[in-house]
Amino acid sequence: MAIRNIVKEGDPILNKVCRPVTNFDDRLATLLDDMRETMIAADGVGLAGPQVGMLRRVFVVWDTTDAPEEIPENYEYKFIDFVNPEILAVSEDEETAYEGCLSFPGHNGAVTRPVAVKVRAQDRNGEWFELEAEGLLARCIQHENDHLDGITIMESSEFFYEDTEEGRAAAAKKKEND
Repeated sequence: MAIRNIVKEGDPILNKVCRPVTNFDDRLATLLDDMRETMIAADGVGLAGPQVGMLRRVFVVWDTTDAPEEIPENYEYKFIDFVNPEILAVSEDEETAYEGCLSFPGHNGAVTRPVAVKVRAQDRNGEWFELEAEGLLARCIQHENDHLDGITIMESSEFFYEDTEEGRAAAAKKKEND
Protein backbone atom coordinates (compact mmCIF):
# COMPACT_ATOMS: atom_id res chain seq x y z
CA MET A 1 0.00 0.00 0.00
CA ALA A 2 1.06 3.55 -0.63
CA ILE A 3 -0.05 7.02 0.33
CA ARG A 4 -1.12 8.89 -2.79
CA ASN A 5 -1.12 12.62 -3.41
CA ILE A 6 -4.49 14.24 -2.84
CA VAL A 7 -5.69 16.47 -5.66
CA LYS A 8 -6.28 19.98 -4.33
CA GLU A 9 -8.60 22.89 -5.06
CA GLY A 10 -8.11 24.36 -8.51
CA ASP A 11 -7.31 21.08 -10.28
CA PRO A 12 -9.87 20.59 -13.07
CA ILE A 13 -10.05 16.83 -12.43
CA LEU A 14 -12.24 17.59 -9.38
CA ASN A 15 -15.01 18.83 -11.69
CA LYS A 16 -15.00 15.92 -14.13
CA VAL A 17 -17.54 13.08 -14.19
CA CYS A 18 -15.97 9.68 -13.49
CA ARG A 19 -16.25 6.59 -15.66
CA PRO A 20 -17.61 3.27 -14.34
CA VAL A 21 -15.20 0.58 -13.20
CA THR A 22 -15.23 -2.46 -15.49
CA ASN A 23 -12.18 -4.40 -14.29
CA PHE A 24 -12.23 -5.92 -10.83
CA ASP A 25 -8.59 -6.87 -10.61
CA ASP A 26 -5.42 -6.36 -8.59
CA ARG A 27 -5.08 -2.79 -9.87
CA LEU A 28 -8.50 -1.91 -8.42
CA ALA A 29 -7.65 -3.61 -5.11
CA THR A 30 -4.37 -1.67 -4.93
CA LEU A 31 -6.17 1.60 -5.68
CA LEU A 32 -8.74 0.97 -2.93
CA ASP A 33 -6.04 -0.05 -0.43
CA ASP A 34 -4.00 3.05 -1.28
CA MET A 35 -7.08 5.24 -0.92
CA ARG A 36 -7.75 3.81 2.54
CA GLU A 37 -4.20 4.46 3.64
CA THR A 38 -4.20 7.96 2.12
CA MET A 39 -7.51 8.86 3.79
CA ILE A 40 -6.33 7.78 7.24
CA ALA A 41 -2.95 9.53 6.83
CA ALA A 42 -4.83 12.73 5.92
CA ASP A 43 -7.21 12.34 8.88
CA GLY A 44 -10.28 11.99 6.66
CA VAL A 45 -13.43 9.88 6.74
CA GLY A 46 -13.90 9.49 2.98
CA LEU A 47 -11.94 9.71 -0.25
CA ALA A 48 -13.08 9.47 -3.87
CA GLY A 49 -11.21 8.41 -7.01
CA PRO A 50 -10.80 11.88 -8.52
CA GLN A 51 -9.23 13.08 -5.28
CA VAL A 52 -6.27 10.81 -6.03
CA GLY A 53 -6.28 11.55 -9.76
CA MET A 54 -8.38 8.56 -10.87
CA LEU A 55 -11.50 9.32 -12.89
CA ARG A 56 -13.22 6.10 -11.86
CA ARG A 57 -16.48 5.66 -9.93
CA VAL A 58 -14.90 4.53 -6.65
CA PHE A 59 -14.74 5.86 -3.14
CA VAL A 60 -13.88 4.58 0.30
CA VAL A 61 -15.34 5.64 3.61
CA TRP A 62 -14.46 4.95 7.19
CA ASP A 63 -17.56 3.73 8.98
CA THR A 64 -17.20 5.66 12.24
CA THR A 65 -20.50 4.34 13.65
CA ASP A 66 -18.83 2.33 16.42
CA ALA A 67 -15.52 4.21 16.57
CA PRO A 68 -14.21 5.37 19.96
CA GLU A 69 -13.82 9.10 20.52
CA GLU A 70 -10.04 8.72 20.83
CA ILE A 71 -8.55 6.26 18.34
CA PRO A 72 -6.03 3.88 19.96
CA GLU A 73 -2.85 2.99 18.08
CA ASN A 74 -4.00 -0.59 17.39
CA TYR A 75 -7.49 0.43 16.23
CA GLU A 76 -8.95 -1.68 13.41
CA TYR A 77 -10.68 0.70 11.03
CA LYS A 78 -13.94 -0.43 9.46
CA PHE A 79 -13.81 0.61 5.81
CA ILE A 80 -16.47 0.36 3.15
CA ASP A 81 -15.43 0.33 -0.51
CA PHE A 82 -17.96 1.66 -3.02
CA VAL A 83 -17.46 0.81 -6.69
CA ASN A 84 -19.97 2.10 -9.26
CA PRO A 85 -22.30 3.42 -6.52
CA GLU A 86 -25.89 4.47 -7.17
CA ILE A 87 -27.95 6.36 -4.63
CA LEU A 88 -31.32 4.61 -4.64
CA ALA A 89 -33.20 6.70 -2.09
CA VAL A 90 -32.76 9.58 0.33
CA SER A 91 -34.82 10.66 3.31
CA GLU A 92 -37.15 13.62 3.15
CA ASP A 93 -35.60 14.94 6.37
CA GLU A 94 -32.58 17.13 5.71
CA GLU A 95 -29.89 18.66 7.86
CA THR A 96 -27.41 21.44 7.24
CA ALA A 97 -23.95 20.82 8.65
CA TYR A 98 -20.42 22.01 8.02
CA GLU A 99 -18.28 19.63 5.97
CA GLY A 100 -14.60 19.61 5.27
CA CYS A 101 -12.91 18.06 2.26
CA LEU A 102 -9.41 16.68 1.86
CA SER A 103 -9.18 18.47 -1.51
CA PHE A 104 -10.00 21.82 0.15
CA PRO A 105 -7.78 21.75 3.24
CA GLY A 106 -8.47 24.47 5.76
CA HIS A 107 -11.96 25.22 4.44
CA ASN A 108 -15.46 24.15 5.41
CA GLY A 109 -18.82 24.46 3.75
CA ALA A 110 -22.36 24.47 5.09
CA VAL A 111 -24.11 21.75 3.08
CA THR A 112 -27.74 20.66 3.34
CA ARG A 113 -28.16 16.93 2.75
CA PRO A 114 -30.73 14.23 3.46
CA VAL A 115 -30.07 12.63 6.87
CA ALA A 116 -30.43 9.08 5.52
CA VAL A 117 -29.51 7.40 2.27
CA LYS A 118 -29.86 4.02 0.58
CA VAL A 119 -27.05 3.15 -1.80
CA ARG A 120 -26.29 0.26 -4.13
CA ALA A 121 -22.70 -0.42 -5.12
CA GLN A 122 -20.20 -3.09 -5.96
CA ASP A 123 -17.40 -4.18 -3.67
CA ARG A 124 -13.80 -4.66 -4.78
CA ASN A 125 -14.68 -8.11 -6.17
CA GLY A 126 -17.61 -6.85 -8.25
CA GLU A 127 -20.31 -8.18 -5.91
CA TRP A 128 -23.35 -5.91 -5.57
CA PHE A 129 -24.57 -4.81 -2.14
CA GLU A 130 -27.06 -2.34 -0.73
CA LEU A 131 -26.53 -0.23 2.35
CA GLU A 132 -28.79 2.08 4.33
CA ALA A 133 -26.99 4.74 6.32
CA GLU A 134 -27.83 7.79 8.39
CA GLY A 135 -25.98 10.57 10.14
CA LEU A 136 -22.29 11.06 9.42
CA LEU A 137 -22.02 7.90 7.29
CA ALA A 138 -24.92 9.04 5.07
CA ARG A 139 -23.39 12.51 4.74
CA CYS A 140 -20.01 11.03 3.87
CA ILE A 141 -21.50 8.71 1.21
CA GLN A 142 -23.31 11.64 -0.41
CA HIS A 143 -20.22 13.87 -0.25
CA GLU A 144 -17.97 11.24 -1.88
CA ASN A 145 -20.63 10.33 -4.46
CA ASP A 146 -20.80 14.02 -5.42
CA HIS A 147 -17.07 13.86 -6.23
CA LEU A 148 -17.79 11.11 -8.78
CA ASP A 149 -20.13 13.51 -10.58
CA GLY A 150 -17.63 16.39 -10.51
CA ILE A 151 -19.37 18.24 -7.67
CA THR A 152 -17.28 19.60 -4.79
CA ILE A 153 -18.32 21.27 -1.56
CA MET A 154 -17.44 24.55 -3.25
CA GLU A 155 -20.49 24.01 -5.50
CA SER A 156 -22.78 22.30 -3.00
CA SER A 157 -22.25 24.53 0.03
CA GLU A 158 -24.50 27.41 0.88
CA PHE A 159 -21.72 29.09 2.81
CA PHE A 160 -18.02 28.33 2.40
CA TYR A 161 -15.42 29.61 4.85
CA GLU A 162 -11.76 29.34 5.71
CA ASP A 163 -11.09 27.36 8.87
CA THR A 164 -9.55 30.26 10.77
CA GLU A 165 -10.72 32.20 13.80
CA GLU A 166 -12.22 34.86 11.52
CA GLY A 167 -13.85 32.27 9.27
CA ARG A 168 -15.38 30.38 12.20
CA ALA A 169 -16.68 33.66 13.62
CA ALA A 170 -18.26 34.54 10.26
CA ALA A 171 -19.84 31.07 10.08
CA ALA A 172 -21.23 31.39 13.60
CA LYS A 173 -22.66 34.82 12.76
CA LYS A 174 -24.24 33.51 9.54
CA LYS A 175 -25.77 30.57 11.44
CA GLU A 176 -27.09 32.99 14.06
CA ASN A 177 -28.75 35.12 11.39
CA ASP A 178 -30.37 32.17 9.59
